[in-house]
Amino acid sequence: MFTGLITDVGEVASVEARGELNRVRILCAYPAESIAQGASIACAGPCLTAVAVGRGKSKTWFEVDVAAETLARTTASAWRAGTHLNLERSLKIGDELGGHLVTGHIDAVAEILAIEAFDGMKRFSIRAPKNLARFIAEKGSICLDGTSLTVNDVEGDVFSVLLIPHTLAVTTWDERQAGDKINLEVDLMARYAARLAEADK
Repeated sequence: MFTGLITDVGEVASVEARGELNRVRILCAYPAESIAQGASIACAGPCLTAVAVGRGKSKTWFEVDVAAETLARTTASAWRAGTHLNLERSLKIGDELGGHLVTGHIDAVAEILAIEAFDGMKRFSIRAPKNLARFIAEKGSICLDGTSLTVNDVEGDVFSVLLIPHTLAVTTWDERQAGDKINLEVDLMARYAARLAEADK
């Protein structure tokens, strides 16, 4: 489990195709000794397993295997050397829950339609897949590229989020442009509420 609060921005060092999966090496600022093999790290949203860890000249690196399902359902298929990724270590019992509960299981890829910049902030208008729009509520939580955000407004399958200067500075969001694809995970509570409503029918 995660909170959607980004703790580092990693950089893809290499991508190696291995049959139906990609082995991806990611550079980060986490101490190498703090990453155990088998640890879960959210990389731009998807929860991935560290299968190898090491220390380079200036940065720690870890490697993950991105399986076919993840490649098909997320933006991971577009990762290349130099791609920046929002990173978050898995939640420990007793950690502060500053965002919302995030699983790292991506529901779909959404698209940024427009970006409005003002007062150091940016408002992003985003289109979600139509089948997921019912899970997105005004003032509710949503996880986009691993970041816990609050939904400002919703109209059909289009919603908006507002990012403050701090969030823009410590995540990949300041690099985003209209037309970019992003990983979307709907709020876990919204999913269960919808499922209970369906069961009642």
